[in-house]
Amino acid sequence: MTASAAAGGVAAVTGALGYTGRFITERLVASGLRVRSLTRWTDRPHPFGDALELRPFRFDDADALAASLEGVTTLYNTYWVRFPHGSVSFDGAVANSRALFSAARAAGVGRIVHVSITNPSVESPLPYFRGKAQVEAALAVSGVPHSIVRPTVVFGRGDVLLNNIAWLLRHFPVFAVAGSGRYRVRPVHVADVARLCVEVATEHDAVIDAVGPETFTFTEMVSAIRDAVGSQARLVHVPPPVVPALGRLIGQLVRDVTLTADELAGMMAGLVTTDGASTGHVALTEWLALYGAQLGTHYANELERHYAAPVTGPRMARTSAG
Repeated sequence: MTASAAAGGVAAVTGALGYTGRFITERLVASGLRVRSLTRWTDRPHPFGDALELRPFRFDDADALAASLEGVTTLYNTYWVRFPHGSVSFDGAVANSRALFSAARAAGVGRIVHVSITNPSVESPLPYFRGKAQVEAALAVSGVPHSIVRPTVVFGRGDVLLNNIAWLLRHFPVFAVAGSGRYRVRPVHVADVARLCVEVATEHDAVIDAVGPETFTFTEMVSAIRDAVGSQARLVHVPPPVVPALGRLIGQLVRDVTLTADELAGMMAGLVTTDGASTGHVALTEWLALYGAQLGTHYANELERHYAAPVTGPRMARTSAG
């Protein structure tokens, strides 16, 4: 049990019922901490019982936002947006993050652990990576002690990207790979990301990449997923602009955003890998051997998860593995 747990401390997790946030919450609750979550879905079912308190995001009300963080020792921030949708934008997400950090300072939060991404840059032409860097810059001047965890491609129970690659491999005879497919990917398990977030909570101004023990080319990773799910799909290399266009067509079929041009560009530019030492323990190949049979049996809809009305517990669990 941590010292803060023994003292009856409260941790806050933005998006505790989301993906990475859920794993962080599991780890904190297991250590004996009470957890408070800021979320859009305060009536969404969850397995944490009285250990988790749900409060609404109030980015439009600075006082209410600060009040929701009173008594919090550490804030674990997973808030971000994967792509613009409706009134949601990257610029808006940056502004909301600034408001969150300001509220944390006003509430006397002791530390912020922020989940970012590998290779963020304010000079990046890609709004996702540029926005992530702008949020890190806002955190740096917030006046709150903090640490930053930067994951690469994250996989595990409830994952979207690898699950939907598997779903495509199960349902189509071919799988389009942009360009050579030789761009590198260093996937990290979501439980390793959660572990690193909790570990760096006691460190001042730490910045750590969350990277797994295996490095693949994109083609190698897709091939490993194909083998794990027993697919016979052919991997076909196509010009890079073709892949987002195909993604939009499939997106119309599943009523979702399957892949954005910026996501593909970031992967092809090598932004989802690093050359440093591994900080994750779970190897993708070992995880696929255990959970490949479950992976991709149902499509994981990003719009449904984040923008539609809350879904029931059993439906949320359909894509879970490992």
